[in-house]
Amino acid sequence: MAAVPKQTTMAIKSYKNQAQMLVKNYLLADPFAPYTSILGGILACKVVYDLSDLISSFYIKTYPSLTKIQRVDWNNRGISTTHAIFVSALSLYFVFWSDLFSDPHLTGLMVFRSSQLSTFGLGVSLGYFFSDLAMTLWQYPALGGIEYVIHHFLSGTAVAYSMFTGEAQLYTYMVLISEVTTPEIHLRWYLDTAGMKRSTAYLINGVVIFIGWLIARVLLFGYMFYHVYLHYDQVIKMHAFGFVLVFGVPSALGILNLIWFGKIIKGLAKTLAKRRSRTKELDSEN
Repeated sequence: MAAVPKQTTMAIKSYKNQAQMLVKNYLLADPFAPYTSILGGILACKVVYDLSDLISSFYIKTYPSLTKIQRVDWNNRGISTTHAIFVSALSLYFVFWSDLFSDPHLTGLMVFRSSQLSTFGLGVSLGYFFSDLAMTLWQYPALGGIEYVIHHFLSGTAVAYSMFTGEAQLYTYMVLISEVTTPEIHLRWYLDTAGMKRSTAYLINGVVIFIGWLIARVLLFGYMFYHVYLHYDQVIKMHAFGFVLVFGVPSALGILNLIWFGKIIKGLAKTLAKRRSRTKELDSEN
């Protein structure tokens, strides 16, 4: 294998250093990070949508037979799944592993702490909420009813406030951990659309949704309010609008989560009942 010329190596290092400087001094710089991250989130949604359409056309046999609105829903769920994986991983890091909000030796109150990465991550998420809300309204109500519009509006408002002010970013990321259940919800729809509603994978996915929803969208919300109670002396020092958001948005989303959780329980019970019925029929035939 021929050695890479020294001049080429130096040129590559130079471009790499310039790229790092661009990211550090502009893309992640405090004045620009919120806006570049929002724009990046919106552009990422467009890229994922197009890739989902392209890949599905070649590798998913049932995709070409879907209606136009089903294809839009299919690719839109690809965007939602990608965002969920990104933001839930980032949220778990900040809430459970990072010292940003837990280290008592850091200066400033916990509710006012932020970093370039935490702000950038919220901006990307806000870009997604903008894109998905616009898509939902454009195709309303095919991609989701009024509850989805309310969910995205409340989530987007809270994320935007936390990103631009730097307030309550810990609680924002706590709520965003709930996105960990989104890929399973979409997988359920994919399996149903692909005609696999009676498969074992559909049943297992339903059980995973039940457990994940209970932990991430019910119990975790309870823990968040307990954390607010323990640190109320800090929360009360936030601006009035931020204070209202800390209590109002999780409460509203928590109610929606409980309503959806009731539907999940009914759906899982219905699936299990049908499966038992089919098993009894097979046993009687044998």
